[in-house]
Amino acid sequence: MPAADDLFAAPAYGPLADRMRPQTLDAYLGQQHIIGEHKVLSQAIQSGNLHSMVFWGPPGTGKTTLARIIANTTQAEFISLSAVLSGVKDIRAAIERAISYQAQNRRTILFVDEVHRFNKSQQDAFLPHVENGTIYFIGATTENPSFELNNALLSRVKVYVLKSISSDDIVLLLKRALNDENGLAALNISVSDGLLQTLAHIADGDARRALNFLEIAADLAEPQADGSSIITEVVIQDVTSQSLRRFDKKGDAFYDQISALHKSVRGSNPDASLYWFARMIDGGCDPLYLARRVVRMASEDIGNADPRGLQLALDAWAVYERLGSPEGELAIAQAITYLASTAKSNAVYTALGMAMRDAKESGSLDVPMHIRNASTKLMKELGYGENYRYAHDETDAFASGETYFPESMGEREYYFPVDRGLEAKIKTKLDELRRLNQAARRSKKK
Repeated sequence: MPAADDLFAAPAYGPLADRMRPQTLDAYLGQQHIIGEHKVLSQAIQSGNLHSMVFWGPPGTGKTTLARIIANTTQAEFISLSAVLSGVKDIRAAIERAISYQAQNRRTILFVDEVHRFNKSQQDAFLPHVENGTIYFIGATTENPSFELNNALLSRVKVYVLKSISSDDIVLLLKRALNDENGLAALNISVSDGLLQTLAHIADGDARRALNFLEIAADLAEPQADGSSIITEVVIQDVTSQSLRRFDKKGDAFYDQISALHKSVRGSNPDASLYWFARMIDGGCDPLYLARRVVRMASEDIGNADPRGLQLALDAWAVYERLGSPEGELAIAQAITYLASTAKSNAVYTALGMAMRDAKESGSLDVPMHIRNASTKLMKELGYGENYRYAHDETDAFASGETYFPESMGEREYYFPVDRGLEAKIKTKLDELRRLNQAARRSKKK
């Protein structure tokens, strides 16, 4: 049987990213928050005490590599499945292999890449074999396990969150690839530290992407008279010109960034708001989606503290629809900075939530007779609209003490304006009207 290291070694003609895949924890770059000294995972690996787990993180952060290192270090058999390419038949075959290994007192790690792509029944297929120890399950996903994995499977694994690789670690990885005999050492390529930093920055935390860039750049390196080659700035620009920031319109990166934009506006930070807006535009987000979200922010977080915010947000949406990019994006940015800078109130948002809760819980309560519309003779005879007080005929156009809720509910209060912006004036007005109502109702009881 071949040595464990040989099992995971990429062929010399394989992609650079595979050839540079580390075989030990010492050679593994990044993720010190989970594999650093005295961390749970590193101690488990070093002691050989395996457990089932899921690695959740962006592309190119070492999820597959770490799974292979665990198998290598603990002398476990390694079976790999891709949820994109595998079906129930492949799962069954993998389990049969694991059962045969178990009969020989050999442990098996079953690694499933893109595990979030398996449906519920496919995920359930692993459960009994995790339970009885036939396999140690390791899944890798770029999506939030809370949303993509069954609760039954999620309860049987420990989730480790992998972070984007730092630029410094990526530069170290690129230098290692240039000088490693399994990498590009034989090509005798030179490249400046500044250009390596550029590559690391454009790779955006993705080590695999950085190595792929370097491999293509090596093919385009300019040959020198002494047999060496140089990767120039022109080569780097050519290789990376089509690079896009990491952005998935259906993934966590998308929702994390829109959350950051919304919270920056709510937090009255126009600068951070513009940064996250720019990040999403740079990543390819549809500006019309952002325009709709800005309208939501205007109602949810500014509300009646500054009603002009909602109109400005709607105007920005209309401007983008008329002008497109990039002129329309400037209008959205204008709305964002205004909303971030103006007075804030979530009083309407909170009030609607309370009213919706009461409406759901109270059922189909009757409309009080006095505020029903008496549009026919029969309705009038039945008492529709009887004793209704027309507000415009009352002092200051306010019928103090009048009731409008279903009788069994009594009077409720949902809307509590804040002491900011225009809503401060609304609060003063409502406080006075509520005082008049209370006085009128006390007088009526007497």
